[in-house]
Amino acid sequence: MKRLVIHRLGHRGEGVARDGDARVFVPYALAGETVLAEIDGEQARLAEIVAASPDRIAPICPHYADCGGCAVQALRDEPYRAWKRGLVETALKNVGLSLAVDPLVDAQGAGRRRVTFHARMDQGAARVGFMAARSHKIVEIEACPLLVPELSGALPAARALAQILSARGKPLDIAVTATLDGMDVDLRGAGPLEEHERRALIGAAEAHDLARLTNHGRLVALRRTPRVAVGRVQVELPPGAFLQATAVGEEALAARVLEATRGAKHVADLFCGVGAFALRLAEQSRVAAYDSAAPAVDAMGAAARAASGLKPLAGEVRDLFARPLTAAELSAFDAVVFDPPRAGALAQAKEIAQSTAPLAVAVSCNAQSFARDAAVLVNAGFRAQRITPVDQFRYAPHVEIVAAFSRSSSQKKAKRSLLG
Repeated sequence: MKRLVIHRLGHRGEGVARDGDARVFVPYALAGETVLAEIDGEQARLAEIVAASPDRIAPICPHYADCGGCAVQALRDEPYRAWKRGLVETALKNVGLSLAVDPLVDAQGAGRRRVTFHARMDQGAARVGFMAARSHKIVEIEACPLLVPELSGALPAARALAQILSARGKPLDIAVTATLDGMDVDLRGAGPLEEHERRALIGAAEAHDLARLTNHGRLVALRRTPRVAVGRVQVELPPGAFLQATAVGEEALAARVLEATRGAKHVADLFCGVGAFALRLAEQSRVAAYDSAAPAVDAMGAAARAASGLKPLAGEVRDLFARPLTAAELSAFDAVVFDPPRAGALAQAKEIAQSTAPLAVAVSCNAQSFARDAAVLVNAGFRAQRITPVDQFRYAPHVEIVAAFSRSSSQKKAKRSLLG
């Protein structure tokens, strides 16, 4: 057992201390605290808080420090917000950028509208919950205070579904999304179903009033077609489709994307998904949208065709990691919006940097990959207009970011001459 002084919060929400010359990470400890901890390499287990931080508050969830879903629940709001904003500032500094970052925008709203539970089988019984921190151990919970009320029945449904498949003995992920039509559930890890399992799952979908149940995206039961609202448009959601974590978060990001691109006549939306930005952008601009997920692109297109008053929106299925839009293709647009997965979009950012597009709007859920891609744009002559962190992952070490980058007409002309 070691006595440690916590110097700061790290980017994963863990307290950072020194043990001699070694750096040690202590989950659930706060900056300024003195703690007793059991050290195992770089990691430590918090055993006792000897001197608590004045910023320590009571966590809102009884499972905090057991469940690995939340890293920082015991921190007062003001330093919590400063830490989240600092994640973006530090990531930018690490790539050599000294850029102003806006205050953190709270986008928790009514809660998260999607959740993935994990199930592990133990002697014929399914244990369902979240993973413990840095572990595959399941922490069984009764409720999660971060979810929207529409997901109040998600845990009982997940337990029932997992129990039906418990004889397989396989780990199972159960993804649940709140939609306008009820809960949409996709099972992952089960493999092909036997007929008796399918019948039992259909019965569970009925008993728990699920809108839809799929297995690895394949339909098991459809009682109502799940829809989500995207601005004033409704989209029929493909199984397993990506959505921003909270509805308020999507609205906050979209509002800033729309503000940055106002006046642009032709906009490219890269990694468009089901059209969270594209369908809103089409209210003010002509849009070309690209994503590798064909069902998502198809759903976006169908929603656009059913809506009235939108400008032309063209969707194309394209793997932007394997085949990013080229600088020449991007030069046809007045603005480029890109919202890649956590890995970022380095290859695509390089093409944007070499294009004549005067405006790029980056949306990201990973501060490190965002900073890397931002550096590509800035080093090519783009100037950061606004960088806004958006908190739709409350208490987790994740932060959403939306940032606008522009360049002058003289820089655009120079790029055009290079492109020929």
